[in-house]
Amino acid sequence: MIILRSISAVQKYIKKIKDAHKTIGFVPTMGALHQGHMNLVRQARQHHNKVIVSIFVNPAQFGPSEDFKKYPRQIKQDSLFLDDEKVDAVFYPTAEMMYPRGYLTYVNVESVSEKLCGHYRSGHFRGVATVVAKLLNIIRPDTIYLGQKDGQQVVVLERMVKDLNFPVKVKVIPTVREKDGLAMSSRNRYLTETDRQQAPVLWQALKLAKQMIVSGVKDPARIENAMRAHITQNSQAKIQYIELVDKNTLETVTECRKNFMIAAAIYLGATRLIDNIIV
Repeated sequence: MIILRSISAVQKYIKKIKDAHKTIGFVPTMGALHQGHMNLVRQARQHHNKVIVSIFVNPAQFGPSEDFKKYPRQIKQDSLFLDDEKVDAVFYPTAEMMYPRGYLTYVNVESVSEKLCGHYRSGHFRGVATVVAKLLNIIRPDTIYLGQKDGQQVVVLERMVKDLNFPVKVKVIPTVREKDGLAMSSRNRYLTETDRQQAPVLWQALKLAKQMIVSGVKDPARIENAMRAHITQNSQAKIQYIELVDKNTLETVTECRKNFMIAAAIYLGATRLIDNIIV
């Protein structure tokens, strides 16, 4: 496994791959890797000659009061994980490399960035779109692999790739879960023992919503109320939002018919958990 620590080194490495007419699968991450990330890597490995992973805790997507400084960083352990999965190269950019002094250019995907999590995390998706656009320009992959757990992020990046004509395919992989249903996330390690025991309540509420829809319930308000009741009755979680939205535009749906996403965010203690389900 090759470690790449400069943009020029990445570009030289990519040129050799392209000159050999080989394909590249790319997995962007912020490190603190878990089996959800490894599943993305395995999917990329199945379909491409080379698999490249980036590890970068992107300051542009954190708000002033968010957890940028304490976000878990475990370079040695991450490298071992990736080496075991036979990743070909890992790109470790620095903030100074990605956002040099005087940096002024950002990518803003309007409308879809402002809903759901974007309503509560101003500027978050501008930071996500900007760094992924830069990484796509540097690495020039054939396919980028994303996890459905970050459902809104998927919508934002799919729209960006389409609107800016990036020559890359976006492959979305289903959420990987713990045995009790909790979506795997680097932030799960923040949970206290008590909070961890209660954390599956979010997935339980999403499954309840799907069951209601399958049984014929079409009223979003009724479904949201049932989810809220389940969460509040079975945990001490603080609900940030529960919404039923069109899976492509993220516009609120008025009736549950087809092609929509149920998305939710809760706080257990200081830890924010998000999850979603496509119906």
